[in-house]
Amino acid sequence: MTTLREFTFPSCDGKTNVYCRAFLPEQGVRGVVQIAHGLAEHCTRYDGLAAFLAEHDYLAVSNDHIGHGRSVAAPEDAGFLSGRSGWDKAVEDLRRLRVMTGAQYPDVPYVLFGHSMGSFLARTYLIRSGHDLDGCILSGTCQPPRHTLTAAALLIEQDIRRHGTHWRSRKLMQTALGMRSNTVGTAHTICDWVSSDPEAVDEYLADPLCGTTPTAGLLRDMVGGMRFNAQPSNLRRMDPALPVLFLSGEQDLIGGCGRGVIRAYRSFLNAGMTDVTLKLYPDSMHELLHDRCCGKVLQDILRWLESKA
Repeated sequence: MTTLREFTFPSCDGKTNVYCRAFLPEQGVRGVVQIAHGLAEHCTRYDGLAAFLAEHDYLAVSNDHIGHGRSVAAPEDAGFLSGRSGWDKAVEDLRRLRVMTGAQYPDVPYVLFGHSMGSFLARTYLIRSGHDLDGCILSGTCQPPRHTLTAAALLIEQDIRRHGTHWRSRKLMQTALGMRSNTVGTAHTICDWVSSDPEAVDEYLADPLCGTTPTAGLLRDMVGGMRFNAQPSNLRRMDPALPVLFLSGEQDLIGGCGRGVIRAYRSFLNAGMTDVTLKLYPDSMHELLHDRCCGKVLQDILRWLESKA
């Protein structure tokens, strides 16, 4: 029977207790998958993936990033990373969790799974510390054109100068994420871009720990991280032999409906990565694990893990 363990550890920001969840297999552990969640959500939403992995003897561990879920030091810090070097602190928290977990399971493969903002954090991790991983899965990621990120950074800085780092604007969020619209087709909510399954969208909207409009400070951190990840000199710092799996919905607005994730995939190849796989799912949107294709996605993840880690 799968066992759930909840715990916390001190964030490197010096004030936040980072909330974590670990799903332990009933039998021996064949590998570890560390999960990094996306923007304006939390790690508990990945319990389905974690339980599935544990059923197949992979330990799954995840955390709420600072400013998200149950890793919020004060109410005003929801949707905010840190006043200084917030991106670096979120990446360092991922590394701390990896070190703690790896110390308990030193002899099995260790894979990092990142979704959306978590995928951008994971990509920074690959550049800085990827040598301590055996694989990486990037879900709902993208690589916006350089001019798009430059323009977004300028707009964010303008808003911060006017309103401060804790300013919140949905329009600014859409600009930072490269979304021309927050609706899809005949949308019935402002979050229809999340999933093609209306019930999943309703669950997202009903979750009190989801949907917080991120602060301008967090958006500045994230866009800065995306620009860091896109620099060819940084991409070449990744371990060229590390297996990487890209997963994206073909109707994902964050991924430019496939275009942005293909750019990211090609940037890895151009940087000399030798084991990179891309899977696109027709008629699916941003959150593949909460979309109609979820069952297929889980099986694809398992097959990749079994072949690589």
